Amino acid sequence: MAAAATSCGPRAGASGCVVAAAGKDSVTSFQRRGPKASGPDGGCRRLASIAGTRPSVRNGQLLVSTGLPALDQLLGGGLAVGTLLLIEEDKYNIYSPLLFKYFLAEGIINGHTLLVASAKEDPAEILQELPAPLLNDNCKKEVDEDVCSHKTPESNIKMKIAWRYQLLPKMEVGPISSSIFGHYYDASKRIPQELIEASKWHGFFLPEKISSTLSVESCSLTHGYRRLLHFIQNIICEEGFDGSNPQKKEKNVLRIGIQNLGSPLWGDDICCTENCNNSQSLTKFLYVLRGLLRTSLSVCIITVPTHLIQNKAVIARVTNLSDTVVGLESFIGSERETNPLYQEYHGLIHIRQIPRLNNLIGDVSDVKDLAFKLRRKLFTIEVWRKDVYSFPNLKFL
Repeated sequence: MAAAATSCGPRAGASGCVVAAAGKDSVTSFQRRGPKASGPDGGCRRLASIAGTRPSVRNGQLLVSTGLPALDQLLGGGLAVGTLLLIEEDKYNIYSPLLFKYFLAEGIINGHTLLVASAKEDPAEILQELPAPLLNDNCKKEVDEDVCSHKTPESNIKMKIAWRYQLLPKMEVGPISSSIFGHYYDASKRIPQELIEASKWHGFFLPEKISSTLSVESCSLTHGYRRLLHFIQNIICEEGFDGSNPQKKEKNVLRIGIQNLGSPLWGDDICCTENCNNSQSLTKFLYVLRGLLRTSLSVCIITVPTHLIQNKAVIARVTNLSDTVVGLESFIGSERETNPLYQEYHGLIHIRQIPRLNNLIGDVSDVKDLAFKLRRKLFTIEVWRKDVYSFPNLKFL
């Protein structure tokens, strides 16, 4: 190594200096260059220091939990920071608010900053309805009782299923420790009031933000969308989530939740007619919002009544502007509600799109035929084995 260093004299070429630099850092062309995790300023250590986060095993992207460990598993480990999750609301808007509340409750448990926006409910009232976390060791017994109470006589019959069904992925259904990524929640109980008081959150209630005298501006965004974008941008900049104003304390993650986006309550008419005047308003809002997310330590979940949007082209554009898309299909009011094939479930869940980072298009999940059920305490996701239910008299060896 010393010989290589002395070759960088006046007569030595540029290649000699390169060899000297390589020998000094002990890095060859066959070794990967990257941040040292053991160093005091290692990037991996800084990311891992944020509570309620973990790096992705696939690409190292920082992940947060959705509040539903089974959904985290389906999305590749969780939600990537800087991305947008779109929840397609079910027809009667019964189950989509649960996923919305699980996301917010997970933020409170991990000490993340919340930003709750709604045009229908007061954000303070939404926080009061968040489910209670299952953190104690005794909650395992409660979950077992909840599962046993919903078992039917047919489900107690053990069948020997073909080996290919045994290889299907199993969704997690039990509680875990508070120190592990992701938590389970009891839908029958409310989150303790002291946790809400100790949390930091910002609320955006559209009826309170609309003034009586509105100035007409030449902008394609509705007044509600403009006010919400300014509100989100101010929170990100003022509290240092974009890195421009370093936070005095430890780094934190901003969880943004927007409810019923695209509905007439936000001043949007895409749900009223197919040829609406503001058909580009929602898509432009999502375009700007995703730009804010990409440049900050924030993650966002939105619920959209896609079943009310009459223009299919708008739905396609909204999907393309979202990183992750999850659709909920409820059996209430449909023929499947009385169909014996679906008697154990309350609806189907569709993973329509999962993020493919550093690409222009998203990816499609390999797991299909997913169903959900709401027990007395837990919201669970399971693989619906339709081939087994289609042939109830068929016996597998």
